[in-house]
Order: sequence, then structure tokens, then C-alpha cells
Amino acid sequence: MSSDFEAYEQDFGTLTAEITNKIGRIPKLGGEEKTQLVLNVDKQLEEVRELMEQMDLEVREIPIQSRGMYQSRLKSYKGEMEKLEKDFKRSRIAYSDEVRNELLGEDAGSLESQRAHLLDNTEKLERSSRRLEAGYQIAVETDAQPETTNAQGEPTLRGNSRVTSGTLSDHRQQTILELKCVETPDM
Repeated sequence: MSSDFEAYEQDFGTLTAEITNKIGRIPKLGGEEKTQLVLNVDKQLEEVRELMEQMDLEVREIPIQSRGMYQSRLKSYKGEMEKLEKDFKRSRIAYSDEVRNELLGEDAGSLESQRAHLLDNTEKLERSSRRLEAGYQIAVETDAQPETTNAQGEPTLRGNSRVTSGTLSDHRQQTILELKCVETPDM
């Protein structure tokens, strides 16, 4: 029985090597040739799945003393199969450099507009970071203030007077209040 398993292992090795080779070629092709190769790889992957099922059946028939070794090998093959399927998925949607350049173009104006767009986004990110830092600083300051209670003895938000002082916009006040409600564990 183990000789059958070993024969299946050889078949598995041969098929996966062919599939790996074809997967590497798929992104470089286009049109009908790519479609045919994708269909061919898909068919071979199905053959490998069937082979894995046969290997699984063989492992079940192997005596218990030897079964562990074969089960671990089968598990390894299943992992390799999953990797092949992921690589196949990626290769089907991958484009060669020629196709990518054709789709995106490589004129100098395009590069300049991309750079300008990148610089604008970088500036926006820096401004947002500064605002977040200022908000964090306010949250730290209000967190340091002692907790107060209302007339019924229930705890109120810490630092209420700071947030409603009118120095912050309504939107920023609401954001800080929401953060404080989430941070305050006793509410």
C-alpha cells in the first residue's frame, strides 16, 4: 500500500512542477494563448485534487503504526496545493510589464501629475497628523482632571468644562466627547 502512496507522490511532484512552470508563464501571455494556458492549469489542478483524494484514501488503509508519517506528508502536500492555488489566482490577474505600461502609459506629464498629487496628499496627511496630535494632547489633559459627580451622585464626564469652553469647534467637541465616553471605564 505504501508503494501506491509513493507512486502518487511521484505523480504529485510531476504535476505540481508542470503547474508551477505554467503559472510562471501566465502573466507574460495575453489573449487566447493566456486563456488556453489558464484552462490547462485549471484542469491540472483538478487532477492534483483528485490525486490528493486518492492519497488520502491510501493513508487511511495504511496500518496505524505507519500512518502518522504518511499523514504528515499528506498534510504537507495539501499546504503545497493551497499555495499553488493562490499563486494561480494571482497569476491570472497579473499583467506583464508591457500590458501594464500600455494600460497606464508612461508619459512625463502623467508622472508629474502623480508627483503633484502625492505631494498634496502628503501635506494633507501632515495636517491631519498635527490635528490628531492636538486632539490627543487635549484628551490627555482632560483625563488628568479629577472625576466629578452631578446632583444625583452619578459620575459625569471628566473635563466637561474644558470641552465646552467654546474654544473648539462643535465637531471636534463631539469627537473628543465620544473618545472620552469610550475611554472612561466607569460609565
